[in-house]
Amino acid sequence: MKPNLKRILIIAVIVIAIVLVWFIFFHKKAVPVTLQTEKPTTGYIAQSVTATGKIEPVDTVTVGTQVSGILKYLYADFNSKVKKGELLAELDKSLLQATVDQFKGNLQNAQSQLVFAKNNFNRQSLLFKADAISKADYDTALNTLDAAKASVASAQAQVRSAEKNLSYADIYSPIDGVVLNRNISVGQTVAASFSTPTLFVIAKDITKMQVQANVDEADIGDVKAGNRSSFTVDAFINDQFGGTVQEIRLHPTVSANVVTYTTIINAPNDDMKLKPGMTANIVIYTKEVNNAMLIPAKALAFTPDSALMNDYQIVGKVPHTGTHKHGAGGSSGANQISHSAKSRTDTTGVTKQKAYVWLLQGKKLVQTRIEIGLNDNTHVQVLSGLTSDDLVATGTSGGAAGAATASASPGGSPFLPKRPQGGGGKTR
Repeated sequence: MKPNLKRILIIAVIVIAIVLVWFIFFHKKAVPVTLQTEKPTTGYIAQSVTATGKIEPVDTVTVGTQVSGILKYLYADFNSKVKKGELLAELDKSLLQATVDQFKGNLQNAQSQLVFAKNNFNRQSLLFKADAISKADYDTALNTLDAAKASVASAQAQVRSAEKNLSYADIYSPIDGVVLNRNISVGQTVAASFSTPTLFVIAKDITKMQVQANVDEADIGDVKAGNRSSFTVDAFINDQFGGTVQEIRLHPTVSANVVTYTTIINAPNDDMKLKPGMTANIVIYTKEVNNAMLIPAKALAFTPDSALMNDYQIVGKVPHTGTHKHGAGGSSGANQISHSAKSRTDTTGVTKQKAYVWLLQGKKLVQTRIEIGLNDNTHVQVLSGLTSDDLVATGTSGGAAGAATASASPGGSPFLPKRPQGGGGKTR
């Protein structure tokens, strides 16, 4: 019996030791549940649309040539500032000048024939009046005179055409601006037989740029001319540039089955930081409200559970759908926003929607219906139903759920997938 008693005592000591170790090192005291509340604040809230696009000059002009030839002189280069009427380049004029000289010679010959035809017609006219020649001879002289006049007119037209082509050998700037691109070099042959070759691309005024934003079809319905926008470029990542929506072009662009609409945003460029072709990350503010009453967005998702019933009196409808999270990601059926067809808009164009929040009134949690407007997923605009002194419940801290989360987070491996939390909450 003694060995059995000794064995029993050893087992009892081991069990007691295990219980003590668990109680001292692993047992966590229940953390009391604390209700988190916030008062409504006043501030700015906006609804926005994001897009990407390219920065381009407001107006560009492509300078070409109407005649073919070899480029002989070049007076402008990349980034050159030019004035309207300034000479940019010259083509070799030797062949064009020879053509002008040839047609001038033809004109002189036609004018000489015209003088001879006039004199002959005058003689024949006198003879015809004296009945010295026949009517046929008179008509022949008249026809010769008319043909000589037509030949002179044709030769004059040829001279004007040749002189005009000769003038086209001088390439002038049509506007004041900056040369963005030069596609030719001295000695290069320019052929204008089938299409006009591009010699220069000139931007009219690079102190006024525009952003061509590609706005998704799901967002384009909220964008209107006059909306304020801001954008950044990779070259100046810490600078924020401003602009205004000028127009929405109706021609859609389809890429990989994604439909976008080109939206033009005017952007001043007085400091000349913006350069053509830069990629812009754009935010278009479709609706903005200043001095709005704001509450945290997570207040719409808060629902009290049984842990709060010990300390607070719940006044309102609490859905019995299991355990809910009370953080920013929680949600419940009672707090779903109403998007009925009867929604109206206020003077700022904000759609009114119905929602429910819980107010702390002493030891009571009272469910209250409110009307909300803009929601930027951080704050929600309250249109009616609250005052600035109300305490709005936004979540809870402590309790069994909080203790479990606190104990699981430090000891968990960062390489293992996290266990999903209960409650069926969703991120708004």
